[in-house]
Order: sequence, then structure tokens, then C-alpha cells
Amino acid sequence: MTDAPTGPRHYDIVIIGSGAAGLTAAINLAQNHRVVVLAKGGLSEGSTAWAQGGIAAVLEPGDTFESHIEDTMIAGAGLNDRRTVEYVIGGAPAAIERLAALGVPFNPGESERWHLTREGGHSHRRIVHVDDATGWAVQQALEKAAAANPNITLVPDMAAIDLITGRNGVRYSGDGRVWGVYALDRGTGRVEAFTGRATILATGGAGRTYLYSTAPRGATGDGIAMAWRAGARVSNMEFMQFHPTCLYNLEVKNFLITEAVRGEGGHLLLPGSGHRFMPDFDPRAELAPRDVVARAIDHEIKRLGLDYVHLDISHRPPEFVREHFPNIHAKLLTLGIDITTQPIPVVPAQHYTCGGVLTDLDGRTDLPGLYAAGEVTQSGLHGANRLASNSLLECFVFGEAAADHIHANWDTLPTPPAIRPWDESRVSHSDEEVVVQHNWREIRRFMWDFVGIVRTTKRLERALHRIELLAAETEEYYGTFHVTADLIELRNLVEVARLIIRSALSRKESRGLHYTLDYPETAPEAVDTILVP
Repeated sequence: MTDAPTGPRHYDIVIIGSGAAGLTAAINLAQNHRVVVLAKGGLSEGSTAWAQGGIAAVLEPGDTFESHIEDTMIAGAGLNDRRTVEYVIGGAPAAIERLAALGVPFNPGESERWHLTREGGHSHRRIVHVDDATGWAVQQALEKAAAANPNITLVPDMAAIDLITGRNGVRYSGDGRVWGVYALDRGTGRVEAFTGRATILATGGAGRTYLYSTAPRGATGDGIAMAWRAGARVSNMEFMQFHPTCLYNLEVKNFLITEAVRGEGGHLLLPGSGHRFMPDFDPRAELAPRDVVARAIDHEIKRLGLDYVHLDISHRPPEFVREHFPNIHAKLLTLGIDITTQPIPVVPAQHYTCGGVLTDLDGRTDLPGLYAAGEVTQSGLHGANRLASNSLLECFVFGEAAADHIHANWDTLPTPPAIRPWDESRVSHSDEEVVVQHNWREIRRFMWDFVGIVRTTKRLERALHRIELLAAETEEYYGTFHVTADLIELRNLVEVARLIIRSALSRKESRGLHYTLDYPETAPEAVDTILVP
């Protein structure tokens, strides 16, 4: 253990998360302010870089904002906040232009400026993309712009532990204002305090709460858990989106097969018979929203005792498939699958956290000084089910909105008080760190079994009983031993799992991504689930 630093590291704004939302906010704020961006691992290891499909925006002749709004509202099963939906979709074309100006090389169209594809739930072609690796191209462009700005400090390998509030001041204050974050330097094992007049959470979702997920390793709900512990409300955590088509492979467990494969004509087939089953469930067939397609696949897998179903685009010309999906084609070739001639074995997997920290149109949370943007939030955009390719869009629009509000109100934001250093008295090291891994695996297993695509009250009650036992055990462990990155993540996983289960138990209906056999009907009125600390 190295010595603790002499004091907090002061910046104007502290941003936790280095994906699309965090970097968008940083680039906008750095025109006038000194910004620090903390990444839990490498700068490119968040969910943004993993996004394959693209970004939704009204760009095609004949398409309209109203059409995109209605598609979003329909996918969200009426739970969306229409003001938020209108705000985000109205800002989409300008966000695309700004990304293009940063150097994102969107695929050009033949007659239009950019090639547009179509995905499930969309009534028009409106997805701009960079082949089938849009997120990676966006991440690289944002990182390059941030690294070139002298007002932005990028700090990788910092695992956020808890938000700094008035309770952490040398003089105690209970007003709930957030002044920054305590974070563990994963290289030195030292906990540092980063303070600022405003803090932005851009930490992504909680996909790793589940056994099967397309999310990266670090998607452990850190921002949601930290905001909850600090006193912010959390909403709609029962709505976990399961992507219908994750590659089924015993070695590669989280490779996503983009929505665009179905958008460009891919069919879902039963192995053996080759029966195309989606028309049996919905007239939109493979282009139905993700919750419908995921439940249909889950139904067929359970009904027939299958390990997977097939997604087949081999009926399209080989050159078309290779041109539209070069990365997927190349990746699957290494696994012995040629998608120009063979179907892809797929299963549903957790993909997106539609609930999160409650925010307004300026990205403000309940807590003064704390903003949030992206998957960590419940902004009102997604409702009970996210429409494909609206996720990156939300990051850009709300990353900029938070930055604009901070800049416009800068003179009213107080400077941080004197902050106490992290308590380093818990210096004992455990020889039982294997417990952390055991508890992590147990959470992911029972969340998949009991709080998955199809739920029942009995399964949820069993899950709640287990998570309460694990929560008590984890808090005892956390309070006794020196913090590690794995222990920080476990503590957050326990918290978000409990929030998901509590939210699911409170919803006495089936709506969007929340489907329970005990309440299969949808209630007449759409009401958010809001949990208050």
C-alpha cells in the first residue's frame, strides 16, 4: 500500500465515464472549463465502443420527426415521457452533423449523403452507421478530440467508489450537494478524491448483473448504485432489455449480432425444420421491437428444449452480406461460421438498462451539483423498452444538455468545501477474496434464472431473499477489508440487483420488457416505478 495523496485533485467539473455521454459533455465543457474524465479501465472499454448498429435520426426523404417519435413511444409501451422523446429526436440530426465534423466516417449513400439502414421497431430507414462497428468509430473520434484539448484530463484505471457529498466535508453538511467522487487507482491501490463544482455520471448500465449479457465487463451499475447511496431517486429498474440475437458459442459469450442483420432481411428459423417462426408471434415478424422478438425466441427455446435458434441472412447475395456486415462476417469466420452460406446460432442476452437515475431535460438529478447522461439514467426516452439505435443518440443529446446547463449556470455553482481524505484505517487484507467472485457468480446466476425475460412473483421473492442475504454479507466484508476493484463492483452489483428486484415486484402488470406470468395483462395507465432512498 502506497501513501495516500496529500489532498483532493480539484477541477471545474468531474465526469465519471469515458464513453459517448461523458466525452460529449467533456468536449462541450472544455471550451470554458477544466474537466477531468475518469474511466474505470481503459478509455475505450465502455459500452460505446461495443455498439454495432448505429444512430437513429430523421434523415431520409419522407421520414418525419413525428414518425420517429411514434416509433419510440410504441416500442416504449406508452411509458415514455413524450417531452423527452421530442427533445432527443429533435436534436438527432444536429448531433449526427457534429459527429461527422469530428471525423466519424459514416457510410456514404448512393443517392443520399449517408447510407441509412433500418432496424426493428422503426418505420423508416434512419440508422446512420459505420459498417457494423459504429460505436468504435464514434469512440475513437471522441477520444481523439478530447485528448487534443488541453482543458480535458483523461484518467484511466480509476474505479469510482462513492460520490463525495456534504457528509464528506471537513464541516459536515447534509444538503445532499455532490462535490465529486472518491475513486480507487487500480494501479497503485490508492484512493483519491476528485472534486469539482459539478459532477456528471456517465457510467453506463448494469448488464453484468446477469449471467448472459452483451455488455462489457465493467457494466456493473456503478453510477446507479452510487447515486442511490447518495440519496438520488432511481426509476424503472425492472425494464432490462434482452437483445434477441447474441451469438451462441461456448467460448465467446457476449458477441452481439446487430439488429441490422434482421433489418436487412435476416430470418429467425428453428434449427432442424427451418421454420420461420416470427410471423407466428407478430405481423412485423423479425422487425418487431426487441422485447417481442426476445420473448418469442425464449418461448421457442423453452418449448422445444433448444440451446439456440438460427438467424439466417445467407439468402442475400454474398457480396451484400460482406459489405454490410464485414466485422461480423470476419469474426464468425474465425469460429467456423460463414454467414454468406450458413445460419448464425443465437440466443437472447441482457443488452441494455432502460431504468436508472432520474434526470430532467438538462440532465440534472435530484442532488444539487450532480448530472447524469446515457444508460445510467432514466430520462424518459426509452419507457418500458428501448427502440433500437436510440441509445447512442441519448448520450450525445444529454451529454451536451448537461454541459450547456452547467455552463449557463456556472456563476451559481458554489466551490467545493474542504473534503476529508478517504479513510485508510481499513488496511487489513483478506485471504478470502474468492468470496467476492463466488458472490458475483451467484448474483448473475439467480438474476438470470429468476429475474430474466419471463418472471413470476415467486421467482422474484426468491431472488429478493437471496439478494438481501448477499447484501448483508457484502456490506460486512466491505466494512472490514481494504477496498479492491472487484469488491467495489460486487457492492454495486448487489445494490442494483436489489433495485431491479424491488422494482419488478412492485409492477403488477406486464409492460414492455417486464413480463410476468402472474400479471400478464397491461394496466390501462402507464406509471413509472420510482424508488426513493
